[in-house]
Amino acid sequence: MANDLVARNFWTFPNLRLSSIWDDEDDFLNFPQVTSGLTVSEDEKSVYVEAELPGLKPEEVEVTFDKGVLWVKGEAGEEDKGKKYYRKSQRSFSYRVAVPGDIDVAKDPQAEYKNGVMTVTFAKSPVSQPKKIAVKSA
Repeated sequence: MANDLVARNFWTFPNLRLSSIWDDEDDFLNFPQVTSGLTVSEDEKSVYVEAELPGLKPEEVEVTFDKGVLWVKGEAGEEDKGKKYYRKSQRSFSYRVAVPGDIDVAKDPQAEYKNGVMTVTFAKSPVSQPKKIAVKSA
């Protein structure tokens, strides 16, 4: 009966082993990814913010730019008056993002809405745009 008990090492017991960064498995570094529906990009002359707003009409979207922060809010509230709703889905979006770079505040941002994606374009200030320097031989 004394031989029925088998001593096991804690580190080799299969269900109690802790994950390590030295393991070959990539599960240690896999984190759940969250998609926000917001893209921020830039080129030499402009900064672009693209917000995905599926199912919304342009008049249902409110865009505010204040102190370098762009706020996009939208809510779809279409309702059929002839129906009695027991449960109704709600589509609402709210994105806030700090616009990077040196924005030209003298020019108003331009917003376009096409195929469920709204693009807001900000002009960069002339100071922040790259300048070419001519090289002269001595």
